[in-house]
Amino acid sequence: MFITLALIPIIIANLYEKKLHWYQSISTVAFLLLSFGGIKWHQGIALIIYVVLEVILIKIYYEYRKRANVSWIFYIAVIVAIIPLVIVKITPAVYGGKASIIGFLGISYITFKIVGMIMEIRDGAIKEFKLRQTVEFLLFFPTISSGPIDRYRRFLGDYDKKLPQKKYLDMLEKGVWYIFLGFVYKFFIAYFFGTILLPQVGQNALAHGGISWWLVAYMYVYSMDLFFDFAGYSLFAVGTSYIMGIATPMNFNKPFSAPNIKEFWNRWHMTLSFWFRDYIYMRLVFFIMKKKLIKSKITIANLGYLTLFLIMGFWHGVTWYYIVYGLFHACAIIICDMWLRFKKKHRDQIPSNRFTKMFAVFLTFNIVCFSFLIFSGFLNTMLVHHIMK
Repeated sequence: MFITLALIPIIIANLYEKKLHWYQSISTVAFLLLSFGGIKWHQGIALIIYVVLEVILIKIYYEYRKRANVSWIFYIAVIVAIIPLVIVKITPAVYGGKASIIGFLGISYITFKIVGMIMEIRDGAIKEFKLRQTVEFLLFFPTISSGPIDRYRRFLGDYDKKLPQKKYLDMLEKGVWYIFLGFVYKFFIAYFFGTILLPQVGQNALAHGGISWWLVAYMYVYSMDLFFDFAGYSLFAVGTSYIMGIATPMNFNKPFSAPNIKEFWNRWHMTLSFWFRDYIYMRLVFFIMKKKLIKSKITIANLGYLTLFLIMGFWHGVTWYYIVYGLFHACAIIICDMWLRFKKKHRDQIPSNRFTKMFAVFLTFNIVCFSFLIFSGFLNTMLVHHIMK
């Protein structure tokens, strides 16, 4: 209700082709107070300190980059930017599940934005440091907790652009539709799978133990719950952004219809996968090729996949099932690449028709669902349950 009321002046201003930057800043502060106030006050303090220090870091690196471009300074800036996130992720593993006092909801996604800005400053893509816009970008409240992850230059273009009324009306219509669809996803479909079905299926899977049809059912139910819950939230964030006149990128694009695992990652949590691709995979591959550390392009690509998904696994948490989840996807993409190269070489001998395309989608869907079973940690729960019996 608060968000709906807060959006009304922004809607009116956009309809008159105006931008209320000052009001958006006030709304952001009010939203953060609601989100991080009360019993979460310590998270709010951590957020403020973190953003202040990181903005100072961005400013210092920007001023340095105008005069010089020494690689090790860039690496230090990136390391300093991610140290708080690393501490937050490692602390539960070191201290038996206890959360870090410097952690807060959304630290991962803000960190990704900061690192992206530092890298773009180094590349010369960001020509000017703007304090207010930087803070607005980092604290943009529809996406602060779970994304989608926007890019600074794209965000800034929408933030400063006064939209023609017709174009804004189209965005407003899409925004309302996305919010409605997100509501259906999260509060109906995800509720059905996650709140009604999942506990019952999980109990039966534990009762039967080992590999059973109940475990298979859990795999599918959990996968549906994960998708509709996360996609629903993402639609809320995108819809609210559109209403504010900012076209935040979509996070999902029919991922379960992907014909292979590489295409799946072009459709699933797209802003995160594209961020990892652009800022980790591509830069690692370019560095190895530039330094001529490895000659084989295939080996370089495979090393990039392993590094990328290991980092993604550790980012989710320092537990064996997240790390195995990352390795599983790295191996799946490596095998997918092998198949695509083989298919290209023998294109005249391998059939391609409606059936093979449907089978590819079916196979990819099941591989993804199995990876989500690993990701869920339920196999760990089953193991502990078996030991305790």
